[in-house]
Amino acid sequence: MKTLSRLALCALLATSSTAALAGSFQKVDHGIIVSPDKGPAKRVRILAFGDEAFRVTAIPDENFEAVSDGVMVTAKPDGDPVISEDRGTVTLKLPSATARVNLTSGQVSFLDGSGKAILSESSRAAFEPKTVEGQKFLAVRQQFNRGTDEGFYGLGQHQNGQMNYRGEDVELAQHNMDIAVPFVVSTRNYGLLWNNNSITRFGNPKSYALAGSEGDGLKIVGTDGKPGWTAQYYLGDRLAVTQSEKVINYQYIRDNMRWPEAAKAQTVASTAGQNTAGNAVQTQRVIWSGKVTPGKSGLHRFRLYSSSYVKVFVNGKEVLERWRQNWNPWYHNFDVPLTAGKAADIRVEWEPNAGYIALVHNDPIPDADRYSLSFTSELGQAVDYFVTAAKDMDGAIAGYRKLTGKSAMLPEWAYGFWQSRQRYETQDQLLDVVREFRRRNLPLDNIVLDWRYWEDDNWGCHCVDKTRFADAKGMVDEVHALNARIMISVWPKFYPTTDNYKELDKIGGIYRRMVEQRPGESKDPKYISKMYRDWVGPGYANAFYDPYNPKAQDIYWRQIRENLGDLGFDAWWLDADEPDFHSNLSIEERAYRMSPTAKGPGAALFNSFPLVHSEGVYQRQLISKPNVRPFILSRSGFGGIQRAGTAVWSGDVASRWDDLRDQISAGVNLSMSGIPNWTHDIGGFALEDRYTKQDPAHIDEWRELNLRWFQFGAFTPLFRSHGEAPKREIYEIAPAGSPMYSSMEWYLKLRYRLMPYIYTLAGDTWQKDGTIMRGLVMDFPADLKARNINDEYMFGGAFLVAPVTEFKARSRQVYLPAGADWYDFNSGAYYKGGQEIRAEAPYERMPLFVRSGSIVPTGPEIEYTREEPDGPIVLHIFTGADGSFSLYEDDGTSEGYKRGEYTRIPIQWNEAKGELTIGKREGGHGGMTSKRAISVRFYDKGTSRPVDFAENGKSAVVYDGSAVTVRKP
Repeated sequence: MKTLSRLALCALLATSSTAALAGSFQKVDHGIIVSPDKGPAKRVRILAFGDEAFRVTAIPDENFEAVSDGVMVTAKPDGDPVISEDRGTVTLKLPSATARVNLTSGQVSFLDGSGKAILSESSRAAFEPKTVEGQKFLAVRQQFNRGTDEGFYGLGQHQNGQMNYRGEDVELAQHNMDIAVPFVVSTRNYGLLWNNNSITRFGNPKSYALAGSEGDGLKIVGTDGKPGWTAQYYLGDRLAVTQSEKVINYQYIRDNMRWPEAAKAQTVASTAGQNTAGNAVQTQRVIWSGKVTPGKSGLHRFRLYSSSYVKVFVNGKEVLERWRQNWNPWYHNFDVPLTAGKAADIRVEWEPNAGYIALVHNDPIPDADRYSLSFTSELGQAVDYFVTAAKDMDGAIAGYRKLTGKSAMLPEWAYGFWQSRQRYETQDQLLDVVREFRRRNLPLDNIVLDWRYWEDDNWGCHCVDKTRFADAKGMVDEVHALNARIMISVWPKFYPTTDNYKELDKIGGIYRRMVEQRPGESKDPKYISKMYRDWVGPGYANAFYDPYNPKAQDIYWRQIRENLGDLGFDAWWLDADEPDFHSNLSIEERAYRMSPTAKGPGAALFNSFPLVHSEGVYQRQLISKPNVRPFILSRSGFGGIQRAGTAVWSGDVASRWDDLRDQISAGVNLSMSGIPNWTHDIGGFALEDRYTKQDPAHIDEWRELNLRWFQFGAFTPLFRSHGEAPKREIYEIAPAGSPMYSSMEWYLKLRYRLMPYIYTLAGDTWQKDGTIMRGLVMDFPADLKARNINDEYMFGGAFLVAPVTEFKARSRQVYLPAGADWYDFNSGAYYKGGQEIRAEAPYERMPLFVRSGSIVPTGPEIEYTREEPDGPIVLHIFTGADGSFSLYEDDGTSEGYKRGEYTRIPIQWNEAKGELTIGKREGGHGGMTSKRAISVRFYDKGTSRPVDFAENGKSAVVYDGSAVTVRKP
């Protein structure tokens, strides 16, 4: 009896609780629930998700039923961790990861498969009750790895040139150009997915405040000695108004209504962009000046939200100069070290042109907090996150996709060249472009029909204006006959007069707050026009549909399929799905108008709209055409959108050199957020007047900016030219035979030569959870210098890309990471890694380097991707190190890849033996050629001549699927 009692007691202690001096824990399926002895979290649940991942959920009460799984994660708890308890710590061990939880505090830490500590909660979870739309929520925060030296990447797409987020502040709130993905990947080879749909802050948990506002921490005195900024408003050269202003704040439409009457400029309606304010016809300037005295010493962080031309000076030195179209302002960051009690002179000079501006600020925080991993969300039900451990950063991203869904493959043609513009106004305009590309033998795979192909007063009809597109199906058929594809823009937006709106509204599928004013809100027609009417013609009332409502998703899909899809369009461009209801509304107003959704208040779901919207279309297209790969282009994204056959692009960026540079880190970090298919508007979307009007004094700069952007675009996952006037076709920008035209033609043809390499990278995104556009840190983790470089990246494992981002630059500094040697693509010169060089960058070429040991397959010169699916292959071997490549092929368009219908040809280069082995073909697919001409070209460090992918190799074989070995001559 005594023995049985002891066994029962041991079993009870092992399965249900631990010592009374600490908290207790209970085993549940796949994990445990801890009841900590102290702290704000009353329950902490840790569940296994496979061999390498855990989910941690902490709540301030005892009810996990209120905690939803959210929309990002599709995986379910899986695996049975080995659970043990020792001296107040419970350990959950999986094959490739371990979690430990302190029973007293409930704090959790993690180890990788080798037992190395990688992540630890630095503080207890923080909860603050909130009520929104009558529902109870929590503002939540969790900090990890306080004082860390690791690098952080991912977080979506942001526009401030930030590559490594260590020590940075990032707000995750969907906006045109800015994509929120609450996933971070660390140089410690783990990924953390913060499972929250609301607006979230990475870094400083305190939100930025208007500089000089109550509680901001800055004392501001104007040049006249009065509190606040001295604001001077000019019309032309005349000083119209001088006044003191506590803050600089014309951030949103309502704020602009406070503009001093005597300083208002005359305006005319805009003819371009999403511009409801119009354009000023009088020159305006505003200068804000002040002595700024901080209460704390340290690095003060400022964010200037602005459009039009702006400059910022600190103690007489210019620290910021930017331009952005006035209907799409955004933040520009600058940091200033300040000493408590010591004033600094700050001056902001702005040319408004009916634009927007605000200056916000945050005080310094201790370095240990600044250099930590911290997430703070405005609304949730719990501190809720997933951690996945791996051997490298690729593995961490693979773990993220295991949680949120594999990246669905795009059709092969998506990796060819796209021509687009804002916009083709008629059927003939669009067809003439495709015909001209074919006449000039310029490669092209996709032509894009942007918005307003409908009648202006009929937005949301999903129909074409027959006076301009008389035969839409015939147009699509001709595009197909010319061996191209066509994508069409569709919005989640409807005018109330359309039948589609009425059908959706009938089932509660419309955000009615977009058309219905609040009680007591102004009825002034000017106010209504600014706040509730769009920018088309006289301005129309409009509303978006609710994709959180499954019935609304069904109706939306049927409407676009029946009216447009059945005409034969090949892909969907889902524009403005942040959602961008109305440019220059405050975030609070956007969240209000997004409510109520079928799943709760818009503020609680704020960042998830693009995922739910895109996935609704993707899933229903698969039902409609089960064996055709859906393809969607979205202006926004969220965690998990890669599973929905969706690529994203960087939004309506400005056509400026700074913006070109910012796209590099934007694309890399979006890719490292687990979303591999990214693109951008080559040349930038919105232009300054000096470019739009083709001013002879500036046309050379405009052309060079386009050229440098085009060169960069050829080495991004998707290659797409788009923007506002002037026209973006290469023959419209530069005449045939000119250096610019010849360079763009060369990069077009180079892209298509590289299609076997590029499409293999695409196949790897599905089969190997690969990443096409890669931060240097992914391939060179031991090189600490590579962590922070924000203007270079890897394109696959072979190419180091160094875009040119300065006007008239004919060379640039390039860092070649340690851990590899490098070939200069343009000269053939050979360099050791771990050094910075001055690389030549002639007008016609961008610095490009190839890693030693690379195997790069190229194909024949073609004008569209499937022109020669069985064409000859040239294997380019860059000697100097061992190398491998696994050539991927399938039919390019079907869902067969999910069924194993593809081929792989493994290729190995042995440096010591001087042997290339082309291995036995693996797999098969419909239309596969049985024999293939393959030639091999070797590059040596002593060659020193430019790489030429148009040349065939000297060693040739007829490959029939059997292994063959080729020796280097």
